[in-house]
Amino acid sequence: MLQRLVIIGFLALLCWPALAQPPVLVPQVLNTYPHDSSAFTQGLLWHDGALYESTGLRGRSSLRRVDIETGAPEINLPLDAAYFAEGLERVGDRLIQLTWQSGLAFVYDLHSFELIETIEYAGEGWGLCSDGRFLFMSDGSSYLSLRDLATFELLFRGAVTLEGQLIPPQLLNELECVGEHIYANAWNTDYIFRIDRITGEITALIDASALLTAAERSAMSPGSVLNGIAYNPDAQTFYITGKNWGALFEVVFIQP
Repeated sequence: MLQRLVIIGFLALLCWPALAQPPVLVPQVLNTYPHDSSAFTQGLLWHDGALYESTGLRGRSSLRRVDIETGAPEINLPLDAAYFAEGLERVGDRLIQLTWQSGLAFVYDLHSFELIETIEYAGEGWGLCSDGRFLFMSDGSSYLSLRDLATFELLFRGAVTLEGQLIPPQLLNELECVGEHIYANAWNTDYIFRIDRITGEITALIDASALLTAAERSAMSPGSVLNGIAYNPDAQTFYITGKNWGALFEVVFIQP
């Protein structure tokens, strides 16, 4: 309850007219695709015409390559029940999948899903993305970690701020690096943050609350929140979904 109040209070700041506010954008839906409603989406990425997904929960975690037209997995690799899978990113011909509290990242061959190596790290794993030079990782804090692309070594931790104020912890969830920005799901909300990857400042908020109807929301189980952002550089569109959602949306972000 306290966490929810902190989040609500933080987002309420956007309603104060005295404050300089970042722009609020909304997703314009271009296409809607089926999504496996049993998938507790933790990480999402698009590469070479295919959607890759990391799903969470102990005993249900998996790594998948998904046919976007049907929502069905073309490859589905279950994880050991001891692990709660989290964020996912591609680095060359490798996929790196985080775990929540196990302090381990699994590295797979992109094509075969064969496990190549296991990397240890301190703290929790939430979201992961790469700008082609570094990896950016969220960990349940108000900071993003900068990591070496090849070794996963921690290089730096930088604060994420709104108008110079540190955001509350446990907001930064799934990440997607696009150009000069990092897009981050604000956990347990309908918002996506657009973050300057150099300064850590939130430069826009994306309100995705209209993606689902009230009836669709009421039919979902608790915890079925917005999560999952993938970018298609060829179409310059985003794919977004949520945990246990039955749909995946191809969108662009626009001024309402």
